[in-house]
Amino acid sequence: MTYFHYQDNELYAEEVNLTALAKQYGTPCYVYSKQAICDNWQAFDKGLKKIKHRICYAVKANSNIHILKVLATLGSGFDIVSQGELERVLAAGGDPKKIVFSGVGKSTNEIAAALAADVDCFDVESLQELERINKIAKQHNKIAQIALRINPNIDAKTHPYISTGMHENKFGITMLDAFAICKKINIYSHVKLIGIAAHIGSQLTELAPFAESITCLLDFIERLKTHDIFLQHLNIGGGLGVRYQNELPPSIEEYMNAISKQLSNTQLYITLEPGRAIVANAGILLTRVEYIKHSPHKNFAIVDAGMNDLMRPALYEAWHPIIPVIKHANPAKTHYDIVGPVCESADFLGKNRLIEIKLDDILAVMMAGAYSFCMSSNYNSRPRLAEILVDGDKHFLIRRRETIHDLLQLEKDIKE
Repeated sequence: MTYFHYQDNELYAEEVNLTALAKQYGTPCYVYSKQAICDNWQAFDKGLKKIKHRICYAVKANSNIHILKVLATLGSGFDIVSQGELERVLAAGGDPKKIVFSGVGKSTNEIAAALAADVDCFDVESLQELERINKIAKQHNKIAQIALRINPNIDAKTHPYISTGMHENKFGITMLDAFAICKKINIYSHVKLIGIAAHIGSQLTELAPFAESITCLLDFIERLKTHDIFLQHLNIGGGLGVRYQNELPPSIEEYMNAISKQLSNTQLYITLEPGRAIVANAGILLTRVEYIKHSPHKNFAIVDAGMNDLMRPALYEAWHPIIPVIKHANPAKTHYDIVGPVCESADFLGKNRLIEIKLDDILAVMMAGAYSFCMSSNYNSRPRLAEILVDGDKHFLIRRRETIHDLLQLEKDIKE
């Protein structure tokens, strides 16, 4: 299904006219398709229907409470990496028994909060973290279920900033160290080792690294059995890529078919943690053209959205499709750098784009549902944007636009 499509040369989100939406809520703003989110999550869930499993949405990809509520209603679990994400999931009605707490730097307070909420499992990334969880669990008279996150030293063939499964990355425990921890796990009285986990990176566009990682994990589990250590849980992470430009990632269905075949004989309970592949194509950023600058060297379209609103191009030199909300008749396309108002030369949404642009046009930055609003900031003291969820012919404000008053209030509250 095409969730964002042209109708009589005007762009729609499902059945909602985006020109009218921009007029009502202002620009810049984020717009999401509920149907896209549901379809993507259900494709993952259906793909493992013959295997005991749980789909735990990676909250860091897009953490709006109303989007989490949509996923919780579908029965989703959640992969979290902070106490803030824990509180968001709980506020959205998520089941704490379907929460996996990942991340390399869990603080004492975060561990205590997760234990109090009765999350299902901690993915442990170091021996010191294991010892900390055991100590805090003992203080709270709890038994913490844990999985050791393995670093399998597999090249995910993705951007180095989002690669997480190589020895040069900060994530996980080496196979050798993990094996040693498993053999002495019984000395820790308040943790229960239920499984192992791995997540080798994000925006993967090939199946081979996934298969290699799963093979490593299954071999590790078999090796543990020879020492009478039996696990019930296998977390294979997430990371399936999406198409922003020329990438050719496998579809969710192709990915799930490959995983299902590889795991067809296992009796383990499988956890999968997709994020980007659920929400990326479900969101767009609407932005208005404020100024147009022509020169012999370069043409600029200066829009009202900046790098603080969408960080990915500045951070990763990421490419997003950018299209007009209203198509011009007989367009005379020109190459433009589409840039924002922030005082940085890195403030761009797209470079050298061949597009017809006029003053006050509204542009749609596509594939902006993942790692977009959630990475936004108040740099240059710019208020963060409104977020709108579309459901068929209906639309709902799911985050109001910040005001200057909001930005100042936390500082004004301080008594000198």
